[in-house]
Amino acid sequence: MLKGDIRVLIDLRATVSECPLWDGAKRRLHLVDIYGGAILSHDWASGHTGSLAVGEPVGSIGLARDGRLVAGLQSSVALIDLETGARRSLATIAHARPDSRLNDGRVDPAGRFWVGSMREALDEPAGALYRVDPDGNVLKHADAIVCSNGLAWSPDGRTMYHADSRLGTVWRYDYDVATGTAANRRVFCIAPEGEGRPDGAAVDAEGCYWIARYAGWRLVRHAPDGREIFTLPMPVANPTMCAFAGDELSTLVITSARGSLTDEQLRDQPHAGSVFAVDVTVRGLAEPRFGRPGA
Repeated sequence: MLKGDIRVLIDLRATVSECPLWDGAKRRLHLVDIYGGAILSHDWASGHTGSLAVGEPVGSIGLARDGRLVAGLQSSVALIDLETGARRSLATIAHARPDSRLNDGRVDPAGRFWVGSMREALDEPAGALYRVDPDGNVLKHADAIVCSNGLAWSPDGRTMYHADSRLGTVWRYDYDVATGTAANRRVFCIAPEGEGRPDGAAVDAEGCYWIARYAGWRLVRHAPDGREIFTLPMPVANPTMCAFAGDELSTLVITSARGSLTDEQLRDQPHAGSVFAVDVTVRGLAEPRFGRPGA
């Protein structure tokens, strides 16, 4: 499964780095520094990493058809031009409780942006899951979520995955790509006690679901029926999300967090909050782009 050792790709050491996103057209890996309020872009050829300050927490990003990024910010979804910093607001999200923000988000196979929310204290089910259409229309799909995470789609687009990290549960839905409707929710997997909480995820070309286990020192690969079939030990306690990158989509990149760690713990994992990479024998899937087809 692995073709080498895990290495530090970007020595970031952020409070929470998240949402790695491969842009094959530009050969760049994008990601977010949530509490640093920044979107980072790593040039695959040169190794240079640039940063765009957003000025507020940014929980997730997706590719857009016109070359911009769609982003889930504190309480809005916007299109952002990484070259100029120009921003166009698409939708405003009315959170149920104060001190909330948007978190994990992803573009679906037809170009819609799904994004979830959470209350910073993670002390109540005040979050929700939304679908944001290219015209800015917002549909609330579900509420009573503590920490929305784990969004991904199967290769054929007919299954949508979604997790609540605090419940330790990943669900699967039947997904209608044409209408953007998710139905028939059922449990896909539950993280065993002591093995971390489900965080961000990615699906590979074989239809297997990879999920970061926050506080679990690992990534886990699940078969399409939910079985755990591979575990990737991590050098940090808090991996946050994974994605497939590189020209062959065969480099697994993993973001991580350091904000919840003590000074003593950080001495044992000094690169916590950085971005890691490892070459693997399976390929990933190209990310869909936000926007109407042909637009």
